[in-house]
Amino acid sequence: MKAQVNEIKEGLQHFHGSEMFYQIPLIHTRFTNGLKYLANVAECFWLITDVSVIAKSLLNRSHFITIDFKRLSEEEQDYTGYEAEIIYSDGNGNIFEIHRYNFTDFPLDELRLYFVDNTLMLTSEY
Repeated sequence: MKAQVNEIKEGLQHFHGSEMFYQIPLIHTRFTNGLKYLANVAECFWLITDVSVIAKSLLNRSHFITIDFKRLSEEEQDYTGYEAEIIYSDGNGNIFEIHRYNFTDFPLDELRLYFVDNTLMLTSEY
């Protein structure tokens, strides 16, 4: 698992901007090359779909949304009963929503994404 995490982190460092966009057909959210790579290597199309749906529902609160995935520590898991959470905010400390997950197979411990102009992207692609 650690080798996969290192491979994913190393691969993500190569994405700056995006020349091509992909689209989630049902909700018409666009996503970048970096997220396409992440979805393939981490098998996390569920993450792209979930965060797109929620971020899109928050557009009336901000045109710029940060999405922070965080795997909770074992102590936090024991206390909350959840394995991970995703925090949606404006990037300036104003939290819009927090979604908690009982289980996740996402290999990274944390990840920040941006949702701007109906496009989901890595922070390095902004």
